[in-house]
Amino acid sequence: MRSLSPIILLLGLTVSLYSQSPHGTDFKINCAACHSSVSWDIPADSWDFQEQAKPKVSDITGWEVASDTLKFNHYKTDFPLEGQHASVDCRACHETLVFAEASTDCISCHTDMHRTTVGSDCARCHATDNWLVDNITELHQDNGFPLLGAHAIASCTDCHTSESALEFPRIGNECINCHLADFTATTNPNHQGAGFSTNCIDCHQGDGFDWASEDINHDFFPLTKGHEISNCAQCHTTGDFSTTPTDCFACHQTDFESTLNPNHQSANFPTTCATCHSTDVGWMPAEYAQHDAIFPIYSGAHDGEWMQCIDCHNNPSDFGEFTCINCHLNPETDEAHDEVSGYAYENTACLACHPMGDADNSFDHNSTEFPLTGAHIGTDCILCHANGYEGTPTQCEACHTIDFNNTTNPNHTALALPTDCATCHTTEPGWSPATFDIHDDYYALNGAHNAISNDCATCHNGDYNNTPNTCAGCHTEDFNQTSDPDHEAAQFPIDCESCHTETAWVPSTFNHDEFFVMTGAHIPIANDCVACHQG
Repeated sequence: MRSLSPIILLLGLTVSLYSQSPHGTDFKINCAACHSSVSWDIPADSWDFQEQAKPKVSDITGWEVASDTLKFNHYKTDFPLEGQHASVDCRACHETLVFAEASTDCISCHTDMHRTTVGSDCARCHATDNWLVDNITELHQDNGFPLLGAHAIASCTDCHTSESALEFPRIGNECINCHLADFTATTNPNHQGAGFSTNCIDCHQGDGFDWASEDINHDFFPLTKGHEISNCAQCHTTGDFSTTPTDCFACHQTDFESTLNPNHQSANFPTTCATCHSTDVGWMPAEYAQHDAIFPIYSGAHDGEWMQCIDCHNNPSDFGEFTCINCHLNPETDEAHDEVSGYAYENTACLACHPMGDADNSFDHNSTEFPLTGAHIGTDCILCHANGYEGTPTQCEACHTIDFNNTTNPNHTALALPTDCATCHTTEPGWSPATFDIHDDYYALNGAHNAISNDCATCHNGDYNNTPNTCAGCHTEDFNQTSDPDHEAAQFPIDCESCHTETAWVPSTFNHDEFFVMTGAHIPIANDCVACHQG
């Protein structure tokens, strides 16, 4: 019991001391770290302001060697004393002896001269050595507005204006926030009048040093290759940048009109230069890609087989004209087309049979709506396709109107025959055989006439215009030679139809009552002539 009393007394004393500490109940540091037994005054050598070295480790045991922990070191706290803080009087920050009440925020000790315009974290811009700011570039980079070009050498107050020059209110990262006056005051070109974007970097370089032309962002009309010029006046000839056209012809009309190989005007080329040309210097290389839709020259058999347009287009004033026989020479071409029906050594004939320019996919006329039959086989293509191959009509009269008009036996025009040759003719040579299905419109071919309907010469004898249409016109000789009865002696009418049918000469009917009235018993034998006449 006696041995416990000093221990209890010591514990009580310790509790009493901590409860009486002016540094607060949470302060757990040993008093001896700062104070000595001489007095409560803290001698200068009690402080350790140096940054603690890394823990030492025994080379023998590998254990950490105990360090001197007696002296108080601010580096052991959350606020190491660096820079000017190392020489500041403790009470400047610790206004009371309760050290935990001191805040680690800069703003708790330092008056905000910027009036919260840059936030409350001084350490974002300032270091502990002095108030100078040496990381402005990084700050702007972090804020999304890198200082490039003219912005890198500008004074802070050029953009951040305030009464004290110490306030930096955020002005935004858009160019127009600072340059609205420049935008509205610019008249060449008039930015407002032209409806230009207020985003300056659409045209101006963000890393430029002025508004000069060399810093213009011309991406809306790339200045590359042949357009890579330094003198804006070459295109902006009027000095008015707002109305400068962007179409090729506006600047290159003279080039277009003076070009002779090929002659762009006479060939009726489009004035959209980009159809054939790139922006390469000298207008070359040029490529008329649409040509393959007409005739393949950049693909197929002709790819790489020509050098310039005049290789095929000999007439520079009319590119509708072309030639194949500059390259496809005879006798080789003729020999290659031996036994080819309708072959002709002529340019348009070549294209007609070889529309894609190769030998494998030659043209077959029989696969069209106008197969070649009869006299059409072997006819020179140019006789029908005199005006080219596209749109050639298939009606007979389109090619044979002259034949129709010149025919006199019979006279097609005078008889108003139809101009559709196929009504009577086939495609056989010589227009024969021919059928005249509309003969009944002129003279009905019935009875005995029907048997000779296709033997036109029997009645017409080669004269189709003067052929009579009465019986006597053809049968007078039959009338005169008939003796049983003798038609001429009996003075029978020469109108054969009075007695005869259209089918044959017998049986026939005769108006006998003019000579002998057929009555009574004679009526049954009225049509049996031989009963009385016996020949």
